Amino acid sequence: MTDKARHIPVMLQEVEALLGLKAGAVAVDGTLGLGGHAAMMAGRIGTEGRLIGIDQDAAAIKIARAGLSGFKGRLDIVKSNFSRLDEVLAGLDAGAVDAILFDLGVSSLQLDEPSRGFSFRHDGPLDMRMDADAPVSAEEIVNDFSEEELADLIFDYGEERFSRRIARHIVAARAGERITRTGQLADIVLRALPGGARHAHKRLHPATRTFQALRIAVNRELDVLNEVLGQGLKNLKVGGRMAVISFHSLEDRIVKTRFKAWAVEGAVRLLTKKPLQPADAEAADNPRARSARLRVCERIS
Repeated sequence: MTDKARHIPVMLQEVEALLGLKAGAVAVDGTLGLGGHAAMMAGRIGTEGRLIGIDQDAAAIKIARAGLSGFKGRLDIVKSNFSRLDEVLAGLDAGAVDAILFDLGVSSLQLDEPSRGFSFRHDGPLDMRMDADAPVSAEEIVNDFSEEELADLIFDYGEERFSRRIARHIVAARAGERITRTGQLADIVLRALPGGARHAHKRLHPATRTFQALRIAVNRELDVLNEVLGQGLKNLKVGGRMAVISFHSLEDRIVKTRFKAWAVEGAVRLLTKKPLQPADAEAADNPRARSARLRVCERIS
């Protein structure tokens, strides 16, 4: 099965309906990934439209570009972190745009490729960089941060209540040998947790929150989300719409807070008073969609 075949864009119908794209529109997929949402956007804007895709993962861009090869409108794909949205759009002389999508999830390509080091389900190097050229990997954090720094990171970004136990076990383990593999780290986390906690959530692996925390830290995910939301609003036309799909409470809280503040200021109209969640059928068909939350706003001033 190819990477493209494995990729299932999350909440595709809901995003399509709420973005309301029309023929000839200028649309931005700020997290291009493997191009599933972008293909839908391309279909809606047609040959007179312009589609701009941004992603920091060169491997994902290669797959997305091939999948979008049939698009007859103007296509611009840029390798960059979406926190540089202002810079990218200015460089393309894009002007104000009709729609922006940010899908904050980790792509199937990243999760399913052991060499990327995102998943505790596949042993691989402890990496987790979405941009392979980024300077800091999860290995550096796990082996170089102090016990207190690790505990705070795992608690703040992973919302893991056993963060101090996990950090203590990590520091003890690395005193014997450097932690370089995802399998090593997953085993350490498992041993750190009390017996009941290892089996408390049948659908949630015990290492999930720790791996989430490291991924967020490595890729500065919450920092760049804060940076890009304001840039997104600034680059929308009046009547333009921004959609954000988040996958954990920390991200969703940031989006909710910013959208509500803009609504109070009279800058946007909220098209989702509460976040939309995947339909039961989608969650059953694509377990990775279960935690998705979609919020959409429309610029009105």
